[in-house]
Amino acid sequence: MRTAFLPLALLLVWAFNSPSVMAQYSMPSEEGPHEGTWLQWPHNYTYGSGAEDVEASWVAMTAALTSGERVHIIAYNESEITHITGQLNAAQIDMTQVDFYVCPTDDFWARDNGPCFAQDDQGQWVVLDWGFNGWGGDTPFALDDDVPIVTAEQLNLPLIDLNAVVLEGGAIEIDGQGTLMATRSSITGDDRNPGWTEAEIEGYFATYLGVEQVIWLDGQFGGNEDITDQHIDGFVKFASGNTIVTMSNPDLAYWYVDAQDRNKIAQAENTAGVPYTRVNLPLTQNPVQTTWGMDLGFRSSYVNYYVGNAVVLVPEYNDPMDATALEMVQGLYPSRTAVGINCQNMLQWGGMVHCVTQQQPAGTTALSAEGPTPASSLWGGIEWLDMMGRKVSSLQPGQMYLQRDQNGRTKKVIGLD
Repeated sequence: MRTAFLPLALLLVWAFNSPSVMAQYSMPSEEGPHEGTWLQWPHNYTYGSGAEDVEASWVAMTAALTSGERVHIIAYNESEITHITGQLNAAQIDMTQVDFYVCPTDDFWARDNGPCFAQDDQGQWVVLDWGFNGWGGDTPFALDDDVPIVTAEQLNLPLIDLNAVVLEGGAIEIDGQGTLMATRSSITGDDRNPGWTEAEIEGYFATYLGVEQVIWLDGQFGGNEDITDQHIDGFVKFASGNTIVTMSNPDLAYWYVDAQDRNKIAQAENTAGVPYTRVNLPLTQNPVQTTWGMDLGFRSSYVNYYVGNAVVLVPEYNDPMDATALEMVQGLYPSRTAVGINCQNMLQWGGMVHCVTQQQPAGTTALSAEGPTPASSLWGGIEWLDMMGRKVSSLQPGQMYLQRDQNGRTKKVIGLD
């Protein structure tokens, strides 16, 4: 099967290294406007227990996100939808901003196995279906690997089969301006992409993510302690204003980032050759404990935050540094509200809020614009949003909007004169 993809891989390598060839697709920055956010709801069908320990964090994320965008929830089955709906109603969450998709899953790490949205040079949105193998075969993964397929079918979007390359979403960080940062340990190893060269993998990044340069860190193989093998989103994040959000060098060393990789972070430049401005978030002051007092044995990161339309979800651990980190992240995003999400129990399973969220960019629809549509107020369960994903009460003549019905179906419409 590997050799069947070799000609394509060689073509992509050439494309990546040829300045005259433009990338076929591009992936927008997480900070761009969202249509919504995808969550895979925790359940006990895989491991038998544990969902009840983390579910409150999913409720809190949903509550915060619905202030500015839709939340798309992947539920294991119809029974789970009933259960989740009860949890959200009890929290008085606006259910008009929530919809459900039934898809059996192994786990809840939507960042790593969920849909990845990209746009071609004609403006058509697609779902990228990268290969997912349970972080190198460390966990069950067959159900999770199908989530992008179900997503594309439900949204009526083209699906691009990229299963030749194993790529977890948390393994990459993009600045939205052509730069991608990643660790080799979580992408190029034999447990992910045996036989593939870095140039071949970079070719895929160029073609499907719109990447112009890749900053490779070596990373560390984590064994049983870190099955992600040092995902980049645990300690480096790009922010607007040509900023790298990371940690101090001593804290990076504590996070097992070696001296060579620390130097690469310090010397990183964007595609124009301009050094990034650096912001260092703290680690927790103390080793994290679960809500029932189990000591996890290590201090944790605040870098693994998620940027929504109206809010930024920031990990919290019932630690003295929570307030400091929240204030610093708020300073990075003054037009959004930083909201702390408790990750004490989530961390026991291996991640934080960025690991369990996946953005869907605004305007993501396979349907052509229909219209004209009367410029009147909402009626019959229909609501309209501008192309930034914001609700509007009336349509301006000749302008394009997203029209969404009570079942979450979306199409583009144009206001009538």
